Amino acid sequence: MTNDGPRFRFAPSPTGFFHVGGARTALFNWALARRLGGRFVLRIEDTDEARNRPEWTQGIIDALGWLGIGAESETFEGPYFQSQFAQAHLDAAQRLYESGRAYYCDLTPDQVAERAAARGGSGYDGYSRDRALGPAPGRVLRFRIPEEPIVVEDAVRGRVEFDPTHLDDFVLLRGNGSPMFLLANVVDDISMGITHVLRAEEHLPNTPKQQVLFQALGHAAPHWAHVPVLVNEQRKKLSKRRDKVALEQYRSEGYLADAMINYLMTLGWSPGDVEIVDWETIVDRFRVEDVNPSPAFFDVKKLSAFNGEYLRAMTTAEFVAACEPWLREPVAPWDPDLFDETVFGAVAPYVQVRAVTLAEVAPMVAFLFCADDAVDVDDASWTKAFTPDGARDVFLDAIASYEACEWTTEVLKSTLESVGAEHGLKLGKAQAPVRVAVTGSGVGLPLFESLEALGRERTLARMRAVMSRVLSDPVL
Repeated sequence: MTNDGPRFRFAPSPTGFFHVGGARTALFNWALARRLGGRFVLRIEDTDEARNRPEWTQGIIDALGWLGIGAESETFEGPYFQSQFAQAHLDAAQRLYESGRAYYCDLTPDQVAERAAARGGSGYDGYSRDRALGPAPGRVLRFRIPEEPIVVEDAVRGRVEFDPTHLDDFVLLRGNGSPMFLLANVVDDISMGITHVLRAEEHLPNTPKQQVLFQALGHAAPHWAHVPVLVNEQRKKLSKRRDKVALEQYRSEGYLADAMINYLMTLGWSPGDVEIVDWETIVDRFRVEDVNPSPAFFDVKKLSAFNGEYLRAMTTAEFVAACEPWLREPVAPWDPDLFDETVFGAVAPYVQVRAVTLAEVAPMVAFLFCADDAVDVDDASWTKAFTPDGARDVFLDAIASYEACEWTTEVLKSTLESVGAEHGLKLGKAQAPVRVAVTGSGVGLPLFESLEALGRERTLARMRAVMSRVLSDPVL
């Protein structure tokens, strides 16, 4: 560990999927570390053995890597694991006890609650402050809160003053001797030389306690910044039980890392008049003092709009490469032997301007790579396409016309347009039965470009496959 330059830290607990709020906090820290030439320290707070899992830890590392935060950068440091520093936590607790800044208390949680109820209040009342108890099994070590107001200077929220009478003498060591989060957190920040703590506002109530701990251990507190929570469209805090909050889920649905990064950075902060900007611009412009303290709305529709913009900004070659993982097993809904890269490349520009996420790509092009006898036309699409007067005859004549015409987009279109005109149908109505027979749907990619990519043989095979239904349908 080095203490040179500003040092930021991100300290998640590996107890579940990686929350988009945590991702936003990590990116804020990363942007500042990059701009100021400092370090971003990843510390995994893994002391909750009952809830931690190795896969959650790896998930955090992988998610950060997807966001561009990782060990390949000289800005990155770690990961460190809080469990590795348990002895330092215990040593700090002992120093606080020996200096009189902490004391032992033998009240159980039930006794604390009973005393609070008896006085018509809540919380711990300082009962053991002057009882001079020593360490013993079952006794907790509590920190002695000072009597003067505690002032926290916060880069986002300004000057925040806390009344010490509203703060309990909080626990440093549990009755079994294990360190509490507040103590471990502060000791680790000191040992790692953390100079800036930027985190979610839900941690603000802990800040006065941590600040006095820093002081009691003989160190200046870091620069504080508490960024706004993320809320849903009902303006309720994002919840794992209610909302889609796992970064891994958005990744699996085909959101691009660059789009996610850009969008998350706009939650509580703005890069200027134009929201969609590259990472270099974000790093250059980001100032924590400009972060809005109000809750930030995590709008999935807006994220999707960002993602669509990023997809459309790609070159066709970049887009095809980005789609590749979604065109393979087990994601793709077709036999891999039927997939044709050339065919996909031909329609990729039309997919690119329509897709919002990469996960939408395979369903858009599935008709191109399914077996010709596997095209399934539902009754609603069939009725809408074939029941208009003349549609049946247009379809039958189109088969004959397509057997000999030049197989290009322009000729395919003009040929069907002419056939439709002979039966009194404009192109929009004339192409509907062809589209449904070939693709199985009444909507989708541009039809004639799709037919050219599919080829004459496969197109006609599909059209002929539905002829018996056309000829036998009593409604037509």
